[in-house]
Amino acid sequence: MKTLKYKQPFTTETGTSLPSIEIAYNTWGKLNAGSDNVIWICHALTANSDVEAWWPGMVGKGLLFDPEKYFIVCANVLGSCYGTTGPASVNQGTGNPWSATFPLITVRDLVNVHEILRNHLGIKRIHTIIGASIGGYQALEYSIMFPDLIERLIVLASGARQTPWALAFSESMRLAMRADQTFVAGEHDGGKNGLKAARSIALLSYRTMEAYNKTQQEDNDDKLTSFRAASYQAYQGEKLVKRFNPYSYWCLTCMSDTHNIGRGRGGVINALKSIKSEVLCVGIKSDLLFPTDDQKFITAHTNNAEYVEIDSSFGHDGFLIETAIVTEVVRRFWEKTQKIIK
Repeated sequence: MKTLKYKQPFTTETGTSLPSIEIAYNTWGKLNAGSDNVIWICHALTANSDVEAWWPGMVGKGLLFDPEKYFIVCANVLGSCYGTTGPASVNQGTGNPWSATFPLITVRDLVNVHEILRNHLGIKRIHTIIGASIGGYQALEYSIMFPDLIERLIVLASGARQTPWALAFSESMRLAMRADQTFVAGEHDGGKNGLKAARSIALLSYRTMEAYNKTQQEDNDDKLTSFRAASYQAYQGEKLVKRFNPYSYWCLTCMSDTHNIGRGRGGVINALKSIKSEVLCVGIKSDLLFPTDDQKFITAHTNNAEYVEIDSSFGHDGFLIETAIVTEVVRRFWEKTQKIIK
């Protein structure tokens, strides 16, 4: 991981000024002379800039994102806790971590931070930008805010705005976090129990009833306690608590709720029409959080767009698990747009 220390003030969409920011990022491969081999990957909610860690089978020699052909970039988002400025960072004005006082940020703020990094790296255009879930939010916004920069846009399991359904999950998670008094008190090390509960809620939107009923099925008809599904929820919550900051989780769920590409642009459809990229929208048949109608809507109202559906039983998490299918779908898209780097 590398870190860019940006010493100038960064002003958020809501008008808050951060005196400086740090941007954590990873790159693979080299930028070619024509600057036409850039793959920009936008990560989802609790992921980070190390794509090889959270999306195994996608980056590496002979894989879809091959460093011998492409210059691959992934930046940790503003508000996260993996090196980029966020609630866990020190507020220079107080000398303490921002924690609950970190300002509200939007998806457009994330894109503007990406732009700082892009200019630092000397990238003049982007061959393909790809993102799933809130990574798709970033990829869409980037393609609208800088339409002449991005040649190809790939959106997986995402949407043009945060739907009431998705927002309801976000608020349910935050209600769980507010029930943790250490979080409400703003303790720097607080909020762990709330985060554990929030993660349990999130998991229900990421997978499917079919998946749970198959993988967490009991083989003891006499059992009264200690059920597999309950243990699984607790285990996954504990895993997240060990690696993620509760205040960052709060910050990023609030950021997700701001997503609406139509804000200030005459509506969502008008914003989609402004995209100049070749567009691929990928839906997952069993996705409960971002149903396929969300991707079909983007396709229907965007120029030069196509829709592909993945039949997976893994729900929203299918984009992380079905790497072989995702690889084939993207390769076909590149072949159609004649942009495979040899």
